[in-house]
Amino acid sequence: MSEIRVVDWSPGWAEQFEAVAAVLRDALAGIGSARVEHVGSTSVPGLAAKPILDIDVVVDAADVTGAVTALESVGYVHRGDLGVTGREAFYAPDEPRRHVYVCTAGTTNVRNHLAVRDVLRARDDLRDAYAAVKLALAADPAMDIETYIAGKSAVLQRVLEVSGEFTDDELAAIGRLNDATA
Repeated sequence: MSEIRVVDWSPGWAEQFEAVAAVLRDALAGIGSARVEHVGSTSVPGLAAKPILDIDVVVDAADVTGAVTALESVGYVHRGDLGVTGREAFYAPDEPRRHVYVCTAGTTNVRNHLAVRDVLRARDDLRDAYAAVKLALAADPAMDIETYIAGKSAVLQRVLEVSGEFTDDELAAIGRLNDATA
């Protein structure tokens, strides 16, 4: 059995996000720059995905510490940046399964997440191409997460190029990060 499980898109993901986001927004009420963004494949209607929400709490650099404290106050466990500058990761205290990050506004990482989401929401052809790659990779019973991430890299690079949001150097850096996992 494949370690990577990709399923058809579910409208329930948007509902799950809204429930989680309401708790996060309440916790972050004192941080003026905070906004809670549903990113990743579960945020794109019609896109097959691993059934795990991706949520970016985007804040100004001066508000990162306060945002980390706010999430801890509602049960999230801070995991550090996990090697990605400008992004603080958390374990969620309950269901649904999700990855939650506090991200510094304007960083390449958060711009990447938002650009991929926005392009895939707008371009059915790219959404469907991405879904096909993900489903094919997940169908391999020997698939591991590092190979899965690297296998998606080429189509994601196309999506990022279409976005027009990144310089050639930024695109190359994102590509290296994704390929480095292989």
